[in-house]
Amino acid sequence: MSSRTLLTAGITGVGMDFPARRLTNADLEKMVETNEAWITERTGILERRIVEPGVGASHHGAEAARKALAHAGLTPADVDLIIVPTVTPDMMFPATACLIQEKLGATQAWGFDVSAACSGFVFALQAARAQVQAGASRCALVIGTEVMSSIVDYRDRNVCVLFGDGAGAAVVQPVPADSGGIVDSINFIDGSGGRFLNMPGGGSLHPPTHETVDAGMHFIHQEGREVFRYAVKGMASITASVLERNGVPPGQVALFVPHQANMRIIEAVRERLGLTPEQVMITIDRFGNTTSASIPSALRVACDEGRLKRGDTIVLCSFGAGFTWGATLVRWTAG
Repeated sequence: MSSRTLLTAGITGVGMDFPARRLTNADLEKMVETNEAWITERTGILERRIVEPGVGASHHGAEAARKALAHAGLTPADVDLIIVPTVTPDMMFPATACLIQEKLGATQAWGFDVSAACSGFVFALQAARAQVQAGASRCALVIGTEVMSSIVDYRDRNVCVLFGDGAGAAVVQPVPADSGGIVDSINFIDGSGGRFLNMPGGGSLHPPTHETVDAGMHFIHQEGREVFRYAVKGMASITASVLERNGVPPGQVALFVPHQANMRIIEAVRERLGLTPEQVMITIDRFGNTTSASIPSALRVACDEGRLKRGDTIVLCSFGAGFTWGATLVRWTAG
């Protein structure tokens, strides 16, 4: 590559790794007062993956990272930055990025975790993009990895049907600017929405005690109607903004990759944007809501299904607790 070649940051590899164990809607019928038809109609989910006892987020995160590196034709020795968006770290500290770095043997890397819930991957991708564009990183790993089953109350039928475990990863490297790359990103937070989606216990405000455990404060708390309303509005608006800012009509989007939260949310956003079903990537049916892992794993599935080719214009869009939301415009550069 010529020293005069203009470079930007692009995604050069993606990978995913999921537990083998499947938790189907029929299984959930035996655990909580619900039924297959209700779950499928309300969420679009048919099954989700669940880790075996004793498996933390770093395990599948490291495996997804290995696969992403292989896709990019790289090894752990090439990695100089690891960013791990997760809300289910193995432990409060050290960071899951440190645990994954050791599992990979990425001896030249530094890194950190990002807490932005379901927007974690999009936010972390922007951080990696900035490091690569500034010349501070030559090979960054962004690894969304979650063990959502560890914070789900399987007595709460409105929440337990939604979430699954797994990991997705992306490699971010310098690429020729004329080949594409990460074009633009818009991100927002609004803390006033935190009361609608959170996990109250476990932090410095409510550290673990018998009382917090008995009160269920270490499980996900969600007010579904409020989250739905904000998510549809936020995801549609921010996607429209990033497309308009870059002069891209919705019809030129080869693939829209939304966070896989709920099929009804995805459909409502799609209709507001005027996209066709064929333009939208769907994986929620097979994996459920895997929070920060949903977008990178959906990119891997899209590659496996032949739905992405170099030069395609794609949009990644997310919405999560905080509230957090973001949209990233990408011209695909991976093989």
